Amino acid sequence: MSNGYINREPLLQLLKVLDAVKIDLKGFSEKFYEEVCSATLKPVLESLITVKKEKVWLEIVNLMVPTLNDDPKMIEKMCRWIKENLGVDTPIHFTRFFPNYKLTHLSPTPISTLEKAYEIAIRNGLRYVYVGNVPGHLRNSTFCPSCGKRIIYRTHFDILEMNIDNGRCRFCSASVAGRWA
Repeated sequence: MSNGYINREPLLQLLKVLDAVKIDLKGFSEKFYEEVCSATLKPVLESLITVKKEKVWLEIVNLMVPTLNDDPKMIEKMCRWIKENLGVDTPIHFTRFFPNYKLTHLSPTPISTLEKAYEIAIRNGLRYVYVGNVPGHLRNSTFCPSCGKRIIYRTHFDILEMNIDNGRCRFCSASVAGRWA
């Protein structure tokens, strides 16, 4: 797990011993990164590209914080960037924010906001899109991009059913992106 804010050389060294990386893409604007994270966006995007080029399995988490990074235009721009730079098979998890620490004045992310982000990502051609931090939500599971059937049934962090054999959908035999042991 990483916020993706790492220099290229140490990242390349780490990637030699990792099978998978999850990076928190906290928002998709320099303004958000500067004001909320006291950082910049560019190094995170560079890290995402580096992980993908090194062929280490990559997943992205976007914690959707009401009023700060949940603008549909920002989500649209982020999804287009992911598709163009990382590919349609890069999973993205839109996760629900709950007030904590310095952001206790905000409300939890409305589930409808997460669902709208899901729809934007799917409309932009991303194939593995998830709604997270909402136990029992249908879109916490994985669906085959070919036949549309649920191939990994999840409730929060628990896997209840797995319909993948040797990296293929058990229903239609289509290849499923991922690392399958």
